[in-house]
Amino acid sequence: MSTVFEIPPPEDFPSNGNGDNEPEYRIAPHNLEAEQALLGAILVNNEACDRVTGFLEPKHFYEGIHARIFEAASTLIRAGKLVSPVTLKSYFETDETLNEIGGPAYLARLAASAATIINAQEYGHSIYELAQRRELIGIGTDIVNDAFEMDVQTNARDLIERAEQTLFQIAETGKYGQGFQKFGTALTEAIDMAAAAYERDGHLSGISTGLKDLDEKLGGLQSSDLVILAGRPAMGKTSLATNIAFHIAKSYEAEHNPDGTINVKNGGVVAFFSLEMSSEQLATRIISEQSAISSEKIRRGKINEDEFRRIVEVSQEMQSLPLYIDDTGGIKIAQLAARARRLKRQRGLGLIVIDYLQLLAGSDHKASQGRVQEVTEITTGLKALAKELAVPILALSQLSRQVENRDDKRPQLADLRESGSIEQDADVVSFIYREEYYLARKEPKPNTDEHFQWQEEMARVDSVSEIIIAKQRHGPTGTVEVMFDASLTKFRDLVRDDYLPEQYD
Repeated sequence: MSTVFEIPPPEDFPSNGNGDNEPEYRIAPHNLEAEQALLGAILVNNEACDRVTGFLEPKHFYEGIHARIFEAASTLIRAGKLVSPVTLKSYFETDETLNEIGGPAYLARLAASAATIINAQEYGHSIYELAQRRELIGIGTDIVNDAFEMDVQTNARDLIERAEQTLFQIAETGKYGQGFQKFGTALTEAIDMAAAAYERDGHLSGISTGLKDLDEKLGGLQSSDLVILAGRPAMGKTSLATNIAFHIAKSYEAEHNPDGTINVKNGGVVAFFSLEMSSEQLATRIISEQSAISSEKIRRGKINEDEFRRIVEVSQEMQSLPLYIDDTGGIKIAQLAARARRLKRQRGLGLIVIDYLQLLAGSDHKASQGRVQEVTEITTGLKALAKELAVPILALSQLSRQVENRDDKRPQLADLRESGSIEQDADVVSFIYREEYYLARKEPKPNTDEHFQWQEEMARVDSVSEIIIAKQRHGPTGTVEVMFDASLTKFRDLVRDDYLPEQYD
């Protein structure tokens, strides 16, 4: 195909002072012929536009006049109008750039040298690829310029995270948000998900939490879901999140494909953002749970030689767990997202845990508008991140004090603190409630009928916790009862009397 027109060649490159004629600058990568061929194909057959508009935008064209022609053509085609050199002529009669290269007659020359509609998509991909390369050049330039500028409000870590976020967005572009897909494609994906669930332990469509009754209610933690786990202090939110994170990391099982991709069979790599507790405290809880030694004894050093040996053995077993802890306090949602993207790119990612949501910070702009707006930005950002990375996010949340003012202290959706966006953006909202905690503070005087009745009530709720599913987009709501050992900060399935086998004398 002959070239319709060429950009006027630059002046001879000046000497760089070394006696040779190497250029002092380089022209950004582009392909004018591909742009002309694609535009010509669209002008000849408007259906060619439909083949590229799912991924190609006017900004991807190197030549400005080409971008304007594509934008005008795609806008008219979306409106159901015919696009041709004749119909476009009136839109560009006063366009100075087009007049410089031949005026409206240039549109006719484009159509005359058009590519076939079959090749339109390939030309579109070529234009898109070169646009990405130019964007990478721009990012590199911005990194250099930002690094030279000394801003007291921006440190090197901020620049790194900003660059990582931008690069990840480029890398992930095209993997989602592609518009319509054939129903057959969706059916194939649904069958693949069902097959994976059949092969996975527990036959779950999502990742197992390690608690059988909870898994049956949720179907496991589902990809792209934002799951909120809320409760008042001392209810065991962090303990439950830690138990789930450890189980998923411990269950991690993956196959490495010949093409370098990884097929995860069970569990997953876990990113745990601990904004309240240090990584050491979090590790102590997990060691306590796995070694069956009280975390208080571990912290105070009140352990014997056998217990210490058991702690060492458990620690050695857990060394290779794909569980990564970030205990940075007051981290911003943008920083969290950047670090999660980095971990997925480097190690893979199956679950993100955030302890807890109210300790996250939003952008300075939203923070200046009030805490409600800031929390709204955070929950919206977390849901978008879950969808972008295709992983579940388990975010812990505090509840308002109004729970304490009710006779029935079981949490409700209205008890979520600071913003209705938590309930709105979440796919699952669950609460953790321990009646034992409140009942223990109502102990009557000993040796009274009230005290005997109180003891019976305490025996009934001893070590029993309720996980209340108050909202679930993909399944039923309801309550799941589990056992909680406070000394070991360990949750496990509740074994009821009616589950026990018959006993014979």
